Amino acid sequence: MSYRPIKNRIGPFALARALAWLRLCAIGGQSVAVLVCALWLHLAIPLLPLLACIGLLAVFSVLAAWRLGSPWPVSEGETIAHIGVDTLVLGVLLYFTGGASNPFVTLLLVPIALSAAALSIRAILAVAAIAGATYLVLMLNYVPLPVLDGMHDHGYSLHVIGMGVNFVIAALLLGFFINRLARALRVQQLAMQRVHERALRDEGILAIATQAAGAAHELNTPLSTMRTLLPELRREHAGDAELAEDLSLLEGQVDRCRDILREMVAFGQAQLSQEPERLDVAQFLHSCTERFQLLRPEAELELQLDEDIARLPLRVPPGLRHALLNLLNNAADASALRDSREVLLQVEREGDWLQFLVIDRGPGFASTEGNARLGHSQKQTGLGIGLTLAVATAERLSGELEARNTDDGAVVCLRLPLAVISWH
Repeated sequence: MSYRPIKNRIGPFALARALAWLRLCAIGGQSVAVLVCALWLHLAIPLLPLLACIGLLAVFSVLAAWRLGSPWPVSEGETIAHIGVDTLVLGVLLYFTGGASNPFVTLLLVPIALSAAALSIRAILAVAAIAGATYLVLMLNYVPLPVLDGMHDHGYSLHVIGMGVNFVIAALLLGFFINRLARALRVQQLAMQRVHERALRDEGILAIATQAAGAAHELNTPLSTMRTLLPELRREHAGDAELAEDLSLLEGQVDRCRDILREMVAFGQAQLSQEPERLDVAQFLHSCTERFQLLRPEAELELQLDEDIARLPLRVPPGLRHALLNLLNNAADASALRDSREVLLQVEREGDWLQFLVIDRGPGFASTEGNARLGHSQKQTGLGIGLTLAVATAERLSGELEARNTDDGAVVCLRLPLAVISWH
């Protein structure tokens, strides 16, 4: 299998959203600049065409905001079109106020700088071509900016002031919006890193599942042999009561191993079919606690469940039952480290989430561990993959697994969204 390198680009939607905010800033800044020049400095500029262009940009800003709120994706071509409209309006404003000699003409570079962080090379070249063509037209065709009465330097001092204001505006805009785009890029990279880590973990789980399937197939033969020999041994030693009792216990354990292998096969078939069971919460918990008591008869399991939650219908996906059993089994092991048999299972509803809280009386999690790295507790026995499998199941169901220490032990909370597991 070949992999293509992932390009660290933010994407057209993030740029279009940044342009929407930039457009609002432009509308306010252009309005203030035009009014200051016309009403305060008393420059003879065409006020009506300038305000009309700003009004058209405001209308386009409303339409663009509505477009960004719609569900369909934003393409690079559409983003370039947005930049084209902004550049056209800015070009018309510059045309009536001195063209390329206007100090604010360098604002044509802002869309190019923003596009470089979000679009492809071809799209960046298209944006640069639009800006370059606008600049070229403004060099050849423009309405000269009138000079204030009484200015002996032919407006040079006013031009310098405009350059200073333009520098401040460009610095603020570029600094703010490029920071926003960079932050969006960091969020995207973090999400990609989590997906990569999840893929590596799922690959390890798949390897374990493959080995388990092979082991189940190979164990079936010796278990069948033992099931055949055990009744014969009981008949041959019928007079030995103590041996007969041990053989009966051994026969029960062999039957239990056979049932576990059958459940593994049934679970694999359910996983492949992706058909969830339809049970209410009480039925689901009853099947889990019954299985847990068979696996750990020495454990003292207490279940706390409200009646209104007990009748809630669930779409029990493959893997959820095993994830809860892993948590209960880990809790029983943790409690045993302090010579306790207590395990508490609480089921609560918090808004649109269903929570399974597994509480033990053990030593808790190590101080270096936290919610971000669930996977190993302080117990010394076991294969060490119970929590890892539970975390994988929670993430696959759009849920989360949290852990915290208490004064008497630890609490592991499996939180699942009702939108995913409830039966509507």
